[in-house]
Amino acid sequence: MAVVTTNAIVLSSLKYGDTSLIVKCYTQEEGVKTYLIRGVLKPKKSGLKAAYFQPLTQLRIVANHNSKNTLNSIKELQVIHPYKTFHTDIVKQSVVLFLSEVLSNSIQEEEQNLALYEYLETAFIWLDVHDRVANFHLLFLLNLSGFLGFYPDTSDKNKKGFDLLEGIFSDNIHEKNVISKNDFYQFKKLLGIIFDTLENVIYSKEERQLVLKVIIQYFKLHLDSFRNPKSLQVLETVFS
Repeated sequence: MAVVTTNAIVLSSLKYGDTSLIVKCYTQEEGVKTYLIRGVLKPKKSGLKAAYFQPLTQLRIVANHNSKNTLNSIKELQVIHPYKTFHTDIVKQSVVLFLSEVLSNSIQEEEQNLALYEYLETAFIWLDVHDRVANFHLLFLLNLSGFLGFYPDTSDKNKKGFDLLEGIFSDNIHEKNVISKNDFYQFKKLLGIIFDTLENVIYSKEERQLVLKVIIQYFKLHLDSFRNPKSLQVLETVFS
């Protein structure tokens, strides 16, 4: 067993027994780790509080990491970037729930990936401090595909479609996994932009849902573990 001090982002927490939580985090030092937080749901307990384990909370933790595939434990923690808007903004709450579910689905590795960690950290702080965030989740997921190894190859941008399975532009628009016409046009709007220019991308609610469906399909084709997020419906309701 090793004692590790690391930054960590909460991906999910699940009630375990009457008073405990099983919390999955993406850590800066060692990738995905799962912790058993005993007794945290007991009333009046000092020390760790359940509120620290809300989705996407950014923590600094001192933890015991076991080598034997058993659950790890957290000895101490502090919240390092307390979000100002997530708990009061219903749209952001829905986006946070959706993205935490997608990340739980997508990232499995128990190894360090500093570039990915830094991306998550800065993206969530950006989401917290900006107001116009209706397209945030779309660009967030598209960028995430790059850290997971399947960002679209944009070298043949003039072709008529995009092959979701191969991750390349293609003229074979009748193939099964190739998107074309409006699907392709709307998807293409997101390529190569950054969060700070995101408000220049205009989508109707139908177009936004369409692009999200395309991106989710893209993730499913490239990640064996990926399932349709349960929170997808909530997100669609909030943006309709």
